[in-house]
Amino acid sequence: MTAQLTHQAARSEASTGAARPSLTLAAALLGFFIVTLDAVVVNVALPTVQQDFGGGIGGLQWVVDGYTLMFAAFLLTSGVLSDRVGSRRAFAGGVVVFTLASLACGLAPGIGALVAARFVQGTAAAVMMPSSMALLGQAYADPRERARAVALWAMGGALASSSGPILGGLLTELSWRLIFLINVPVGVLTLLLVRKIAPSTRRAASIDWVGQTTAVVAMGGLTYGAVEAGSQGFAHASVLSAFGLAVVGILGFALSQTRGRHPMIPRTLLANRTLRGAAVIGFAFMVAYYGLPFVFTLYFQQQRGLSALQTGALFLPMMLIGAALTPLSARLVERVGHRAPIAGGLILMAVGAVALALMPATAPLAAVSGLLILVGLGGPLVMPPATGVLLNSVHGHHTGTASGVFNTSRQIGGALAIAVFGALLADRSTFMHGARMSLVIAAVVTVIAAGVSLRLRSSEQMEASA
Repeated sequence: MTAQLTHQAARSEASTGAARPSLTLAAALLGFFIVTLDAVVVNVALPTVQQDFGGGIGGLQWVVDGYTLMFAAFLLTSGVLSDRVGSRRAFAGGVVVFTLASLACGLAPGIGALVAARFVQGTAAAVMMPSSMALLGQAYADPRERARAVALWAMGGALASSSGPILGGLLTELSWRLIFLINVPVGVLTLLLVRKIAPSTRRAASIDWVGQTTAVVAMGGLTYGAVEAGSQGFAHASVLSAFGLAVVGILGFALSQTRGRHPMIPRTLLANRTLRGAAVIGFAFMVAYYGLPFVFTLYFQQQRGLSALQTGALFLPMMLIGAALTPLSARLVERVGHRAPIAGGLILMAVGAVALALMPATAPLAAVSGLLILVGLGGPLVMPPATGVLLNSVHGHHTGTASGVFNTSRQIGGALAIAVFGALLADRSTFMHGARMSLVIAAVVTVIAAGVSLRLRSSEQMEASA
C-alpha cells in the first residue's frame, strides 16, 4: 500500500510538473541569475576588497578566477552527474551549496577565506548550469518552444549582467559583503520552486575520474601560470612549472577521452561538429564579455579615480542593451537563422574592443561607456542562438553532458581572460599598454570565432543528416 501511494504521488508530481513547464523555466532562470550575478557583481568591488584585505592584483584575480576556475573544471563531470542522478536533484543540490558558499563569502575574515569560499561557489555553479539547461531540454520538447524558453532562461543571465555592475556599486557603498549575501534569499526562492517541478529522468552514466583529475590539473596549471606571470614573469620557475603541469594535464585528458572506458565526453559528442563550433564560440564570447569588464573596472577606479558606484553606472548601458534585446533573440533566429546573429554579435564585440583600444587614456568617460555597448550587444546576439542550436544538435539523453562541454568552454575563456589580462595589467606603470593589449587579444579571438560560427549547421541540415 505504501509503495502504491508513493508511486501515485510520484506520478501526480510528474504530471503537475509536465503540465507546468513554466515552473521549470522559473527555477532554471533564477539559478542562472545568481550564477551569472556572482560572476559579474564582484568586479566593481575588487578595489574595495583590496583596501580591506590588502595584497596585489594577484589576490583580486583569484577572487574572480577562484570561482571561474572551479566552474570550468567541474562542468563536464556535472553534466554527467545531471544525467546520472536527474537534472532536478542535481540542480537542487547545487543551489543549496551555492547559497551556503555565498553566505561564507559574505562573512569571510580575510582574502584566503574569501577565495576558498569562491572555489566552493564555483563548484556549485558548475552543477547548477548544465542541470538547468537539461531541465529546459526535458520540459520543452518542441524545438521552437525550447528556443523561446532558452531565450527567457537567458534573461536570467542578462538581468544579472545588466544589474550586476550597478547593484554591485550600490551594495559596495554600504559593504562589499552584501554582493554575496544577496544570493541567499534568491537561492531560497529557487529551492521553493524546485520542489514544485517534476522529477527528472535518470540515465546510467559513469564518472570519468581520470578525465576529471587531468582537467583540473590542466585548467589549474594554465590559470595559475598566467596569474603568477604578471608578478613573477614568464621565466620564473613556478610559472614554467605550472605551464608544464598544464601540458601534462592536457595530454592526459586527451588520452583519457580517446582511450578511456567511460570518457567525460562521449565519442559521439566529440564527433559533433556543432558542439565543437559552439565550444569555440562560447570560449571567445567569454574572453570579451567577461574579460573586458575586469579591465575597465580597474581602469575606471585606478586610472580615473571613480567610485564603485560610478563604475557600475558606466557599465549600465552595456548591460541594459543585453537585457532589452535578449527576449527578441529567438524571433530573430526564426527569421534569419542562427549564423547571422552569432557572427554579427561577435564582430560587433571585436569592433568595440578595437575602438576602445584606440581611444586615448583620457577619453571622455561617456564615450568609453558608449563603446562598451558594442560588447554588450554580443550577449543577446550570440549566446541564446548558440545555446539553442547546440541543444537541437544532440539527443535528449546527452543534453546534460553537451551543456557541460559548452559551458566549460565558456568558463575556460573567462578564467583565462582574467588570468592573462590581469598579468598584462599587473604593472601600474604600464597599465594602459596592458589594457590595449588585452583589448586586441579579445578582438582577435572573437573574429576567429565569428568565422567558426559561419560553419555551424542549421536545424534543417541537422534533421536531414540524422
